[in-house]
Amino acid sequence: MTINQLLTMTVFVSDQDRAKAFYAEQLGFDVRADRVVGDNRWLEVAPPKSETSIVLHRPFPGSTAGSTQGVILGSDDLDADCAALVDAGVAVDGPDDMPWGRQATFSDPDGNGFVLTEAAR
Repeated sequence: MTINQLLTMTVFVSDQDRAKAFYAEQLGFDVRADRVVGDNRWLEVAPPKSETSIVLHRPFPGSTAGSTQGVILGSDDLDADCAALVDAGVAVDGPDDMPWGRQATFSDPDGNGFVLTEAAR
């Protein structure tokens, strides 16, 4: 087997412009691509140091915006990141102590759910 990495994951959003603003301005993600491909728009964002990116895409037939849950994002300073998210207008639940470290959760404007985690020290 030669599969050796996860390049992108798709998150379905109802409004790509609104999603771009949320991910870039409120989460601080880099916009790695934003171009029209046929009838679709390829909108790719990622945390600044991440090799894996997220494609913010209109739902495919049979899919719905907001259906992604449990995407885990890493943090080196969970308290500071949660404070920055709240300051940017993001509703954050946590941080909470867990057996493996600490985590907080938040959602994008469509309800796609994310877990921001910091490993135990």
